[in-house]
Amino acid sequence: MRYSMMSYTMARRPELFNLEAMLRLTRELDLAGIDFVTLHGRTADELRRIADDHGVPVIAYTFMAQGLTSPDAAERRQAVAAARRELDNARVLGAPVVMIVPVPPAGQDASTARANWIRGLREFMPPAGGDGPAVTVENFPGCNSPFVTAADFLEARREIPGLMLTYDNGNAASGEDPEESCRRCAPYIVHAHFKDWVVRDDAADGYTRMRDGRYYQPALIGEGVVPQARCLAALRAAGYTGCINIEYEGNLYPPAEAVRRAVATLRAL
Repeated sequence: MRYSMMSYTMARRPELFNLEAMLRLTRELDLAGIDFVTLHGRTADELRRIADDHGVPVIAYTFMAQGLTSPDAAERRQAVAAARRELDNARVLGAPVVMIVPVPPAGQDASTARANWIRGLREFMPPAGGDGPAVTVENFPGCNSPFVTAADFLEARREIPGLMLTYDNGNAASGEDPEESCRRCAPYIVHAHFKDWVVRDDAADGYTRMRDGRYYQPALIGEGVVPQARCLAALRAAGYTGCINIEYEGNLYPPAEAVRRAVATLRAL
Protein backbone atom coordinates (compact mmCIF):
# COMPACT_ATOMS: atom_id res chain seq x y z
CA MET A 1 0.00 0.00 0.00
CA ARG A 2 1.05 3.61 -0.57
CA TYR A 3 0.88 5.86 2.47
CA SER A 4 0.67 9.65 2.38
CA MET A 5 1.18 12.64 4.62
CA MET A 6 -1.97 14.48 5.72
CA SER A 7 -1.18 18.10 6.52
CA TYR A 8 -4.14 18.22 8.93
CA THR A 9 -2.41 15.69 11.17
CA MET A 10 0.65 17.95 11.44
CA ALA A 11 -1.15 21.31 11.55
CA ARG A 12 -3.45 20.35 14.44
CA ARG A 13 -0.63 21.48 16.73
CA PRO A 14 0.10 24.98 15.36
CA GLU A 15 2.93 25.53 17.81
CA LEU A 16 4.75 22.53 16.28
CA PHE A 17 3.75 23.00 12.65
CA ASN A 18 6.40 23.81 10.06
CA LEU A 19 5.52 23.37 6.39
CA GLU A 20 9.01 22.56 5.17
CA ALA A 21 9.73 20.21 8.09
CA MET A 22 6.53 18.35 7.20
CA LEU A 23 7.69 17.94 3.62
CA ARG A 24 11.12 16.76 4.75
CA LEU A 25 9.44 14.16 6.98
CA THR A 26 7.34 13.05 4.02
CA ARG A 27 10.52 12.36 2.06
CA GLU A 28 12.31 10.78 5.01
CA LEU A 29 9.50 8.26 5.52
CA ASP A 30 9.31 7.57 1.77
CA LEU A 31 5.63 8.48 1.66
CA ALA A 32 3.92 8.68 -1.72
CA GLY A 33 3.00 12.34 -1.37
CA ILE A 34 0.95 14.81 0.60
CA ASP A 35 -2.70 15.73 0.99
CA PHE A 36 -2.87 19.46 1.65
CA VAL A 37 -5.84 20.17 3.89
CA THR A 38 -6.35 23.86 3.01
CA LEU A 39 -3.57 25.99 1.52
CA HIS A 40 -2.09 26.87 4.93
CA GLY A 41 -2.08 30.57 4.18
CA ARG A 42 -0.22 30.23 0.87
CA THR A 43 -1.39 30.51 -2.70
CA ALA A 44 -1.71 27.29 -4.66
CA ASP A 45 1.24 28.37 -6.83
CA GLU A 46 3.44 28.95 -3.77
CA LEU A 47 2.46 25.67 -2.16
CA ARG A 48 3.10 23.76 -5.39
CA ARG A 49 6.56 25.33 -5.73
CA ILE A 50 7.49 24.44 -2.16
CA ALA A 51 6.29 20.85 -2.57
CA ASP A 52 8.15 20.54 -5.88
CA ASP A 53 11.33 21.89 -4.29
CA HIS A 54 11.14 19.07 -1.77
CA GLY A 55 10.27 16.44 -4.37
CA VAL A 56 6.87 15.71 -2.79
CA PRO A 57 3.88 15.06 -5.09
CA VAL A 58 0.51 16.49 -4.08
CA ILE A 59 -1.77 13.46 -4.08
CA ALA A 60 -4.94 15.19 -2.80
CA TYR A 61 -6.36 18.56 -1.80
CA THR A 62 -8.99 18.97 0.91
CA PHE A 63 -11.17 22.03 1.45
CA MET A 64 -14.31 23.22 3.20
CA ALA A 65 -17.51 24.15 1.37
CA GLN A 66 -20.09 24.45 4.12
CA GLY A 67 -22.10 26.99 2.14
CA LEU A 68 -23.24 24.23 -0.20
CA THR A 69 -25.73 23.19 2.49
CA SER A 70 -27.39 26.61 2.76
CA PRO A 71 -31.18 26.68 2.31
CA ASP A 72 -30.77 29.97 0.40
CA ALA A 73 -30.24 29.47 -3.35
CA ALA A 74 -28.18 32.66 -3.73
CA GLU A 75 -25.85 31.60 -0.93
CA ARG A 76 -25.45 28.17 -2.53
CA ARG A 77 -24.51 29.80 -5.85
CA GLN A 78 -21.79 31.76 -4.07
CA ALA A 79 -20.60 28.57 -2.38
CA VAL A 80 -20.55 26.72 -5.71
CA ALA A 81 -18.41 29.48 -7.23
CA ALA A 82 -16.02 29.35 -4.26
CA ALA A 83 -15.77 25.57 -4.43
CA ARG A 84 -15.01 25.70 -8.15
CA ARG A 85 -12.16 28.12 -7.38
CA GLU A 86 -10.87 25.45 -5.02
CA LEU A 87 -10.96 23.01 -7.93
CA ASP A 88 -8.75 25.45 -9.80
CA ASN A 89 -6.38 25.41 -6.81
CA ALA A 90 -6.31 21.62 -6.97
CA ARG A 91 -5.36 21.76 -10.63
CA VAL A 92 -2.50 24.16 -9.84
CA LEU A 93 -1.33 21.82 -7.07
CA GLY A 94 -1.52 18.86 -9.42
CA ALA A 95 -3.86 17.00 -7.08
CA PRO A 96 -5.78 14.16 -8.78
CA VAL A 97 -8.34 14.04 -5.95
CA VAL A 98 -10.19 16.67 -3.95
CA MET A 99 -12.16 16.08 -0.79
CA ILE A 100 -14.94 18.33 0.46
CA VAL A 101 -15.31 17.93 4.23
CA PRO A 102 -19.02 17.11 4.82
CA VAL A 103 -19.53 18.87 8.14
CA PRO A 104 -23.18 18.55 9.25
CA PRO A 105 -25.05 21.87 9.45
CA ALA A 106 -25.76 22.91 13.03
CA GLY A 107 -29.02 21.66 14.48
CA GLN A 108 -29.77 19.11 11.75
CA ASP A 109 -30.12 15.38 12.12
CA ALA A 110 -28.14 13.05 9.86
CA SER A 111 -30.93 12.54 7.33
CA THR A 112 -31.58 16.28 6.91
CA ALA A 113 -27.87 17.03 6.74
CA ARG A 114 -27.41 14.38 4.07
CA ALA A 115 -30.27 15.75 1.98
CA ASN A 116 -28.79 19.25 2.14
CA TRP A 117 -25.31 18.04 1.23
CA ILE A 118 -26.69 16.02 -1.69
CA ARG A 119 -28.52 19.07 -3.02
CA GLY A 120 -25.47 21.29 -2.73
CA LEU A 121 -23.05 18.75 -4.16
CA ARG A 122 -25.38 18.10 -7.09
CA GLU A 123 -25.36 21.83 -7.90
CA PHE A 124 -21.57 21.99 -7.55
CA MET A 125 -20.44 18.87 -9.39
CA PRO A 126 -18.40 19.63 -12.53
CA PRO A 127 -19.51 17.98 -15.78
CA ALA A 128 -18.70 14.29 -16.08
CA GLY A 129 -15.72 13.44 -18.25
CA GLY A 130 -13.84 16.67 -17.60
CA ASP A 131 -10.14 16.95 -16.94
CA GLY A 132 -10.48 18.01 -13.31
CA PRO A 133 -9.69 16.02 -10.17
CA ALA A 134 -12.05 13.40 -8.79
CA VAL A 135 -14.49 14.95 -6.30
CA THR A 136 -14.99 13.08 -3.03
CA VAL A 137 -16.58 13.26 0.37
CA GLU A 138 -15.48 11.13 3.31
CA ASN A 139 -17.08 9.06 6.00
CA PHE A 140 -17.37 11.83 8.61
CA PRO A 141 -17.81 11.11 12.32
CA GLY A 142 -20.67 12.08 14.58
CA CYS A 143 -24.29 11.27 15.35
CA ASN A 144 -25.50 13.96 12.93
CA SER A 145 -22.95 13.35 10.19
CA PRO A 146 -24.45 13.05 6.69
CA PHE A 147 -22.01 10.32 5.62
CA VAL A 148 -20.88 7.66 8.08
CA THR A 149 -21.99 4.34 6.62
CA ALA A 150 -21.81 2.87 3.16
CA ALA A 151 -25.58 3.29 2.83
CA ASP A 152 -25.20 7.02 3.53
CA PHE A 153 -22.65 7.48 0.76
CA LEU A 154 -24.42 5.21 -1.72
CA GLU A 155 -27.61 7.25 -1.30
CA ALA A 156 -25.65 10.31 -2.44
CA ARG A 157 -23.93 8.41 -5.21
CA ARG A 158 -27.28 7.38 -6.70
CA GLU A 159 -28.24 11.05 -7.02
CA ILE A 160 -24.78 12.32 -8.00
CA PRO A 161 -23.21 9.72 -10.32
CA GLY A 162 -19.83 11.48 -10.47
CA LEU A 163 -19.32 11.64 -6.71
CA MET A 164 -16.53 9.45 -5.34
CA LEU A 165 -15.46 8.45 -1.83
CA THR A 166 -12.49 9.10 0.39
CA TYR A 167 -12.81 5.99 2.55
CA ASP A 168 -12.05 6.80 6.20
CA ASN A 169 -11.76 3.49 8.01
CA GLY A 170 -11.97 4.96 11.51
CA ASN A 171 -14.99 7.11 10.78
CA ALA A 172 -16.73 4.21 9.04
CA ALA A 173 -16.01 2.11 12.13
CA SER A 174 -18.02 4.56 14.24
CA GLY A 175 -21.16 3.46 12.44
CA GLU A 176 -20.61 -0.05 11.06
CA ASP A 177 -18.00 -2.71 10.34
CA PRO A 178 -15.31 -0.82 8.37
CA GLU A 179 -14.24 -3.84 6.33
CA GLU A 180 -17.78 -4.42 5.06
CA SER A 181 -18.19 -0.66 4.50
CA CYS A 182 -15.10 -0.73 2.29
CA ARG A 183 -16.38 -3.69 0.28
CA ARG A 184 -19.73 -2.02 -0.38
CA CYS A 185 -18.16 1.25 -1.55
CA ALA A 186 -15.11 -0.26 -3.27
CA PRO A 187 -15.97 0.81 -6.86
CA TYR A 188 -16.08 4.46 -5.79
CA ILE A 189 -13.07 4.70 -3.46
CA VAL A 190 -10.31 6.88 -4.94
CA HIS A 191 -8.58 7.97 -1.73
CA ALA A 192 -8.41 6.81 1.90
CA HIS A 193 -7.75 7.98 5.44
CA PHE A 194 -6.70 5.59 8.19
CA LYS A 195 -7.09 6.49 11.87
CA ASP A 196 -7.96 4.80 15.17
CA TRP A 197 -10.07 5.16 18.30
CA VAL A 198 -10.42 3.93 21.84
CA VAL A 199 -14.09 3.25 22.62
CA ARG A 200 -16.31 2.93 25.67
CA ASP A 201 -20.00 2.34 26.23
CA ASP A 202 -20.63 5.24 28.61
CA ALA A 203 -19.91 8.97 28.44
CA ALA A 204 -16.61 10.34 29.73
CA ASP A 205 -14.49 13.45 29.37
CA GLY A 206 -12.69 13.55 26.02
CA TYR A 207 -15.05 11.05 24.39
CA THR A 208 -17.64 11.82 21.70
CA ARG A 209 -20.85 9.89 21.09
CA MET A 210 -20.94 8.46 17.59
CA ARG A 211 -23.53 7.00 15.24
CA ASP A 212 -23.43 3.54 16.84
CA GLY A 213 -24.27 5.00 20.28
CA ARG A 214 -20.83 4.36 21.78
CA TYR A 215 -18.25 6.95 22.84
CA TYR A 216 -15.00 7.50 20.96
CA GLN A 217 -11.65 9.17 21.66
CA PRO A 218 -8.86 9.50 19.05
CA ALA A 219 -5.98 7.04 19.27
CA LEU A 220 -2.85 6.33 17.29
CA ILE A 221 -3.19 3.83 14.46
CA GLY A 222 -2.55 0.41 15.99
CA GLU A 223 -3.42 1.48 19.54
CA GLY A 224 -7.20 1.44 19.21
CA VAL A 225 -10.06 -0.79 18.12
CA VAL A 226 -10.12 -0.25 14.33
CA PRO A 227 -9.17 -3.51 12.54
CA GLN A 228 -6.40 -2.02 10.42
CA ALA A 229 -5.23 -5.32 8.90
CA ARG A 230 -8.75 -6.23 7.77
CA CYS A 231 -9.25 -2.78 6.27
CA LEU A 232 -5.98 -3.07 4.36
CA ALA A 233 -7.01 -6.50 3.12
CA ALA A 234 -10.38 -5.17 1.95
CA LEU A 235 -8.73 -2.37 -0.02
CA ARG A 236 -6.23 -4.79 -1.51
CA ALA A 237 -8.98 -7.21 -2.50
CA ALA A 238 -10.80 -4.33 -4.20
CA GLY A 239 -7.72 -3.60 -6.31
CA TYR A 240 -7.21 -0.21 -4.68
CA THR A 241 -4.05 1.52 -5.94
CA GLY A 242 -4.44 4.99 -4.40
CA CYS A 243 -2.93 6.46 -1.25
CA ILE A 244 -3.83 6.16 2.42
CA ASN A 245 -3.47 9.29 4.54
CA ILE A 246 -2.02 8.91 8.02
CA GLU A 247 -4.55 10.69 10.24
CA TYR A 248 -4.03 11.34 13.94
CA GLU A 249 -6.31 13.53 16.06
CA GLY A 250 -4.95 12.69 19.50
CA ASN A 251 -2.50 14.55 21.73
CA LEU A 252 -0.61 11.68 23.35
CA TYR A 253 2.17 11.95 20.76
CA PRO A 254 3.57 14.95 18.91
CA PRO A 255 2.36 14.82 15.29
CA ALA A 256 5.71 13.89 13.73
CA GLU A 257 6.21 11.03 16.18
CA ALA A 258 2.64 9.87 15.62
CA VAL A 259 3.16 9.72 11.86
CA ARG A 260 6.42 7.78 12.27
CA ARG A 261 4.81 5.24 14.58
CA ALA A 262 1.68 4.86 12.47
CA VAL A 263 3.60 4.33 9.23
CA ALA A 264 5.76 1.69 10.91
CA THR A 265 2.68 -0.08 12.26
CA LEU A 266 0.91 -0.16 8.92
CA ARG A 267 3.99 -1.29 7.02
CA ALA A 268 4.48 -4.09 9.53
CA LEU A 269 0.95 -5.27 8.76
